[in-house]
Amino acid sequence: MNLKLKSIHKPADTEAGALEAWTPPVSGNKIAERITPAPDGPPSKISELVRRRIVIGKSKDSIAPPVENGLETVFNADERTRIVSTDQYPWKLICALEIDAMTGTYVGTGWVVGPRTLITAGHCVFDSKQMGGWAREITVTPGRDRERRPFGSFVARRFSTLNLWTEKQDADYDIAAIHLDADLFPATEAFRVGALPDEELQDYLVNVSGYPASPGGGTELYWAKNRIRAVTTRRIFYDVDTSGGQSGGPAYVFPDENAHPVVVGIHAYGEGGTPGSIAMRVNSAPRVLPEVVEQIEAWRAEDMETS
Repeated sequence: MNLKLKSIHKPADTEAGALEAWTPPVSGNKIAERITPAPDGPPSKISELVRRRIVIGKSKDSIAPPVENGLETVFNADERTRIVSTDQYPWKLICALEIDAMTGTYVGTGWVVGPRTLITAGHCVFDSKQMGGWAREITVTPGRDRERRPFGSFVARRFSTLNLWTEKQDADYDIAAIHLDADLFPATEAFRVGALPDEELQDYLVNVSGYPASPGGGTELYWAKNRIRAVTTRRIFYDVDTSGGQSGGPAYVFPDENAHPVVVGIHAYGEGGTPGSIAMRVNSAPRVLPEVVEQIEAWRAEDMETS
């Protein structure tokens, strides 16, 4: 069953205003696979340097099993790698966010899903507690590495998220879009997004990339890998090291070495966001489901109309 999400756009006056309630119906149906169409032509070339880092396919075993003690989001020795070749694909599709809000400036991560569309976490554009509501503006820098900005920076003031995020701060709906007024990259280079069945997601080797506040102050791209450990109706869980600022980054898989990367979750939570029913030390992402694919396609189509 394909549910219908309700998109909420940032009002021009930055006030949230009245929000129409929406509750997803309960469905016992299995998730049907849905992936955004492949761009015309073969995947963008991945350099040998990038290929030596990324993980592809599936594994029954964790790459670096976490030690079962403490309450850290970095589970053991920090397995993250700083990426300096940020002008290469797919690293260049991952963007540092400088978020200007009423209560201060914050950092986050977004990723390119269309020439003028980024996807990020809902709390990077709207947070009623920490930011006092909607972000005022967000500076987007694709492929940033400290002061190096190989593709320049873009200022965005138009954002969208889901009403269940703005109303209830429901972690399962912590998803948003950033709308730009200029093209970043061609549609042929953007990430695909995919809703995969539970049994297909389980044990996939997953890549998670983003711009943490520490280390790097939101100016350095870090990447880590491991496998998907658990799947629930609307979340995926993995033992991949992350920290604050990486919220909004892509959790993506490569079905095989010749495939386009497919985002299966929008990273948003450390171990503290793991429900008690998941008896593991894992980080998590709102899961890409068929209705999420549909909403992302709608956001992307909206931005194409403004180009």
